[in-house]
Amino acid sequence: MGFLLSKSMDANLKKQQEFMLHNSRLQMERQILMQNQMRERQMAMQIAWSREFLKYYGTFFTVAAVGLTAGAIKRKKPALLAPIVPLSFVVVYQMDSAYGTLIYRMRGEAENILASERDRLDMPEGIPTFDSIEKARRARSSLASFLEK
Repeated sequence: MGFLLSKSMDANLKKQQEFMLHNSRLQMERQILMQNQMRERQMAMQIAWSREFLKYYGTFFTVAAVGLTAGAIKRKKPALLAPIVPLSFVVVYQMDSAYGTLIYRMRGEAENILASERDRLDMPEGIPTFDSIEKARRARSSLASFLEK
């Protein structure tokens, strides 16, 4: 009788472990999907910001370029055209960021770094561990209790 009960309990335990594994797998998949959606939304906001900034900066650049060109012609001083060069670099960068291939080039470079320069990504003092976090928490807790006295 005890053997049958033990066998039944082992089967139930195994089913429960499989159920827990399945649930934890589902939870992790959901977390990965949620984090990816958040990343996509943040990237969309960054691209939208670049496009909005380009509208304002493009207007400023156009007004500045027309004004500087008119001033250079009127005063016969070609040196007044000099600020257009650095300002145009910013316009081109923003256009590339907002509508061009900058994001694809950045992604390619990031993939290259991950593939061949992984050592550059190491954190100072390594990845935080449970023990290091607990040590910092205890130190902070004891400091707070010391300051309260």
